[in-house]
Amino acid sequence: MVEDVLKEIRQKMKATLGVFEQDLAGLRSNRASTGLVDRLVIDYYGTPSELRSLANISTPEPMQILIRPFDSGVVKAIEKAIMEANIGARPNVDGSQIRINMPALTRERRMELVKVLHKRVEDARISLRNIRRSGIDDLKDFENEGMISEDDLERGEGEIQKLTDQFIAQVEELSKVKEKEMLEV
Repeated sequence: MVEDVLKEIRQKMKATLGVFEQDLAGLRSNRASTGLVDRLVIDYYGTPSELRSLANISTPEPMQILIRPFDSGVVKAIEKAIMEANIGARPNVDGSQIRINMPALTRERRMELVKVLHKRVEDARISLRNIRRSGIDDLKDFENEGMISEDDLERGEGEIQKLTDQFIAQVEELSKVKEKEMLEV
């Protein structure tokens, strides 16, 4: 029983870490990143679709994103979605492809982005703590039903806390790297 709960908790925490990593990819730093646009939702003939499923996205230069749609009829919809996303740069339609030239970040904009980063870090921590609480509640329920002993409950709670600490440390490490990248001039 305890091992099943721990396995489930580990999976949920890995998924949370994965979402956090995707969030970080979407935060702007000193270089252009496909992560800024690849998850944008585009209205593809009435069907909401992520940009990455509709186009090749690359960074041919450090401060440029190049989007090559598979269907040239969706170029206007992609341009509109990028404008609405407010990523800090304007798309330039070049025939059947879109170029986004990323301007250099100002000090004020860097500080705003760092604040956004800190909010996302806190959201990830809260999510991990909620998973921890849910797992501990499951173990307490098992103990109340007589399915596990009090010793198993305490051991399980300790293991869950260790997992939580490990994943929070990973979130902290990823955020330090991203913050350093964001503050580089």
